Amino acid sequence: MKPVVLVTRKLPDAVEERLRRDYDARLNPDDRLYTSEEMLAAAEGADAILPCHTERFTAEVIARLPASVRAIANFSVGYDHVDTAAAKKRGLIVTNTPDVLSDATAELTIMLMLGAARRGGEGERLVRAREWRDWSPSFMVGTQMTGKRLGIVGLGRVGQVTAKRARGFDMAIHYHNPRRLPPEAEAGAVFHATPEALMPHCDILAFHCVATPETRLMLNAERIALLPDGAIVVNASRGAVIDDEALIAALKSGKVAAAGLDVFNNEPDIHPGYRALANTFLMPHIGSATRETRDAMGFRALDNLDAIFAGRDPGDRVA
Repeated sequence: MKPVVLVTRKLPDAVEERLRRDYDARLNPDDRLYTSEEMLAAAEGADAILPCHTERFTAEVIARLPASVRAIANFSVGYDHVDTAAAKKRGLIVTNTPDVLSDATAELTIMLMLGAARRGGEGERLVRAREWRDWSPSFMVGTQMTGKRLGIVGLGRVGQVTAKRARGFDMAIHYHNPRRLPPEAEAGAVFHATPEALMPHCDILAFHCVATPETRLMLNAERIALLPDGAIVVNASRGAVIDDEALIAALKSGKVAAAGLDVFNNEPDIHPGYRALANTFLMPHIGSATRETRDAMGFRALDNLDAIFAGRDPGDRVA
């Protein structure tokens, strides 16, 4: 018999085709967001669950999973939606999908940088609302990216690709990691041992770190105060790294000139202050949203499941 896999969201056609071929797949063709109770009921008798970051696997949910469930194969690189300690305690295997979304997320980060720096959201709204009147030397003046200093929090897979793309704009790269990278990975980037040491060197500050207790609310009022006046903040990692009230206050005061955000706390019910500001460039968590990347993410999750059910250790195990 084929292993039973509960798939919590609608996945790309090619991924679902492989699921149907190799597994007894319980699909979600309407892409309906399960409540925890609905997911637990749907998982009855399943051997594995293939979820996205939209499903929360708290310690309570994990404790109530059917005994048949052996693995959680995430369709995401982030796994902060899974209580990995509880999963380990229960004997669950948890995997993610690293590497395959680095290019797409870095592309989106560059878009956030440009959109925020060059007031892309404001300009697009003006054109659509027919409020664009004429050209003027003082009209829609933004910040030029070329030659600026880019500070990256988290110079991992995605951060390194973002740095590579940013060098095409002649940007100088600074970064903070828990540990310094070897010279070949730094590629000339300047290491700062603490976030406080990084902040003064950031004309643009980009977040590419994972959400952990250590990174939660990393960008707070105290660290914003250390940024150069008129800095730009972009985030394509997780909303939890930003203190929304502090960033919104800085955007209102002009301490931060603009923000480009793809991820938020409590998304999609984001802090209303972001919507009310003209100097925000907001995207709906689409960092990995290319056809090529979403297919690759699904195949990576299935590679992990294939290994698990063949009795091998999956390559992307995080618990």
